[in-house]
Amino acid sequence: MTRRSGSIRAMSTPEQRQHARHRAARVSLVVSIGLMIGKLVAYWITNSSALLADAAESVVHVVATVFVAYSVWYAARPADERHPYGHGRIVYLSVGAEGVLVFTASLAVFYSGYTSLIEGPSLQRLGAGFGIAAVVGVVNMALAGYIRHIGHKYDSVALIANSKHIMSDVLTTVAAGVGIGLVLLTEIDLLDPIAAFVIGGLILVSGVSLIRRSIAGLMDELDPEVARKVVACLEEAVQAETIVGYHRLRCRTLNDEVWIDTHLQVPDELSIVDAHHRATIIERSIRALFAPKQVEVTTHVEPADHEAAHPGGHKPTSGPLPSSSSTTQ
Repeated sequence: MTRRSGSIRAMSTPEQRQHARHRAARVSLVVSIGLMIGKLVAYWITNSSALLADAAESVVHVVATVFVAYSVWYAARPADERHPYGHGRIVYLSVGAEGVLVFTASLAVFYSGYTSLIEGPSLQRLGAGFGIAAVVGVVNMALAGYIRHIGHKYDSVALIANSKHIMSDVLTTVAAGVGIGLVLLTEIDLLDPIAAFVIGGLILVSGVSLIRRSIAGLMDELDPEVARKVVACLEEAVQAETIVGYHRLRCRTLNDEVWIDTHLQVPDELSIVDAHHRATIIERSIRALFAPKQVEVTTHVEPADHEAAHPGGHKPTSGPLPSSSSTTQ
């Protein structure tokens, strides 16, 4: 069964993968708007600070989902003269904008809880509000699972971030429901603004996490799994004597794109044609590691005697990715 799922994914074209992302973004937006309306109705009939906090987070989530839908569409645009590397990096701006909005919402929620705590809550019809919160939570959890599945299956940074935000929304709804439930059981109204503070904390953590993810993507933070696979492939090439060594290895990921560049050292006596042939073999092997993702591999062929070729300069860069042990420093 696992093998068949992998086969289905491998057969998907870039257009099919992008279509699936667009569909998921639209579903997320439409469902989120419906859930937001439900939360606002729940607050309106209960006057609960916890439900207001949950509704506020949902309003922010809808706005953020609009960013996600736009970024998924814009990232799919092909490379052009002004953007030779494509438009995919916009997804990290989308994630960052979503994180800032969520962080701002947490501050608003804290203020709402504080105001309710000082002035004293004025609650009503909590049973109906609790029922709406329960339905919203179940639907939201199903939505989060769907968006997360599509995001991972089709390598969408924006959708994965959106699914995490939806799960944060689920947690806020659960916290609001628990708060209302405790008020119903204990008749202690102050538990409602306390629940709002808990919700604010959950939203704050989610916002910081999204901002962190955005920064990591914009700064080309290394994906350890991608690096491990590339290094293993190059080491195999060294062991097979296809190349003598390698250095200046760098790699980055963006959605379903993998960008890799490295310098390959080959025996000095090889012709340009033979050296190119060996580099091509390695490039194909690296691309095969990440199929069906779009993989860009750039190699620079050098002679085995690195110092003779670059006396006093062009030394291998230091960094987290290794150079072949056979490389002359």
